[in-house]
Amino acid sequence: MILLILAFLGGVLTILSPCILPVLPFVFARADRPFARNGLPMLIGMALTFALVATLAAVGGGWAVRANQYGRYIALAVLAVLGATLLSPHIAEWISRPFVKLGNRLTARSNEHDDSPWSAAGLGVATGLLWAPCAGPILGLLLTGAALKGASVQTTLLLLTYAGGAAVSLALALLVGGQVFSMMKRSLGTGEWVRRALGVLVLCGVAVIALGVDTGLLTRVSLASTSGVEQKLIDAVRPAPALAAPAPRADAALPVEGELPSLSGATQWFNSAPLTPESLHGKVVLVDFWTYSCINCIRTLPYVNAWAQKYHDHGLVVIGVHSPEFAFEKDPANVAKAIKDFGITYPVAMDSNYAIWQGFNNEYWPAHYFIDAKGQIRDHHFGEGGYAQSEDVIRRLLTDAGYKDLPGGYVQPGATGAEAASSDDMSRSPETYVGYARGENFAGGQIAHDDSWTYRAPTSLSINQWAFGGSWTVREQSAALDKPDGSIVYRFRGRDLHLVLGPGEDGKPIRFRITLDGKAPGTDHGADVDADGNGTITSQRLYQLVRQSQGTGDRVFEITFLDPGVHAYAFTFG
Repeated sequence: MILLILAFLGGVLTILSPCILPVLPFVFARADRPFARNGLPMLIGMALTFALVATLAAVGGGWAVRANQYGRYIALAVLAVLGATLLSPHIAEWISRPFVKLGNRLTARSNEHDDSPWSAAGLGVATGLLWAPCAGPILGLLLTGAALKGASVQTTLLLLTYAGGAAVSLALALLVGGQVFSMMKRSLGTGEWVRRALGVLVLCGVAVIALGVDTGLLTRVSLASTSGVEQKLIDAVRPAPALAAPAPRADAALPVEGELPSLSGATQWFNSAPLTPESLHGKVVLVDFWTYSCINCIRTLPYVNAWAQKYHDHGLVVIGVHSPEFAFEKDPANVAKAIKDFGITYPVAMDSNYAIWQGFNNEYWPAHYFIDAKGQIRDHHFGEGGYAQSEDVIRRLLTDAGYKDLPGGYVQPGATGAEAASSDDMSRSPETYVGYARGENFAGGQIAHDDSWTYRAPTSLSINQWAFGGSWTVREQSAALDKPDGSIVYRFRGRDLHLVLGPGEDGKPIRFRITLDGKAPGTDHGADVDADGNGTITSQRLYQLVRQSQGTGDRVFEITFLDPGVHAYAFTFG
């Protein structure tokens, strides 16, 4: 219910965003006609079409986006015809002839007596295909959730609720606009010039959308007007993150939290043939949800690896479920390389469609689920830490299953590099996404959506602020450098600084150099950088760029890419 309210309010706020401007002429094209037969059917068609297209784009991958592009071209042509018919009755009559023959009454006639609700709904469908709302925090939250949870009634309902909120605010504006138009027509004795003005505005809207201004300049301006309000709404209603259940007392029975769900949704298996709950009967199972660029997952892997090796011959089966956060983590070759680099020898299921994720109703990276020999989930742990308690649960389940002579003590992996445990500094900088869908604390002005733009970093930053320098194209999940010598600067606090990076589409290595407070890092360099701050990006993964040898103080980090094409995704700290 909270998400539904949040989605509706986010949709209502859309009308305050300049990026809705190109759509308004289409909405007001029939403002001088009865609302029930024109405005309402059009807004319903617009909302339903947007919800359908947004659902497909969120869960269908690139093919849905490409299919929608063709729909946009058709819609642009149809709405251009609408603008032309509004400009002149003679043009309307001439254009209407082939449309009438085809039975298409979408926009062919603009006479007062043609008040078909189906024609208005068709106009709404065309408008919905073109509607590209600003990807503020609320819509970003909905689309991310849709991608994780897959196609479902809930996904479409949330997106439809968002579209419904926008439709409500547009309906109010349309009702007011209709009254204004009626007053103008009564006072002037004719509505012909009003119709022509609308025709000009419709054609301007078509031109703006065709040129991509709605997703470039207008969206960039829109972020400043609504994202702050949207973020406050999210913060006000978002529940606190779930914490791991407290460790049960040694003499207390572990609760039954459910049954081990099917693993058949895996798109591929590594280090094993496909596993099933039936084939695992009699074994104690640890299921580890992870993704290979997640620093929290990376820091838990040494313990999961150690448990798999220590208890392999004593009844434990560890299954890694790789559920991707970024699109490049769906590439089997990338996952295979990560498995090799991390020395993982236990079975790993690729969960690129989030089928296993949904089966567990999981919401976190990393997440550990402990299953007994009967196939019952008996405990779970979210996030890092709690390793001794987790190993105690493993030992209890193995003992209950009849396994004896278990090896003693707790594992001590002695991990290094990015796999080493994080610092104890609770004031370290938060995870920071570079893409516009979830980007926060950007200090370099407004971000252009999906549009090349030249940025200039400010001379000073407050703690946890960051900025671009140079020419970048920022997309939902990442930012791509268009020209050499572009940079990212971040004033952070923490012992470690990591950045998820990848080369361009051609896969060529990309050279970079980092500085701390304007100087080479020296002994504070990370595992993927030398003391002079030099490094090379060769694959899509998390790179450790800073590990301070003394403390976790406030530092200004800057990375300069000597070659174009790099894709930057997210900062994490330790």
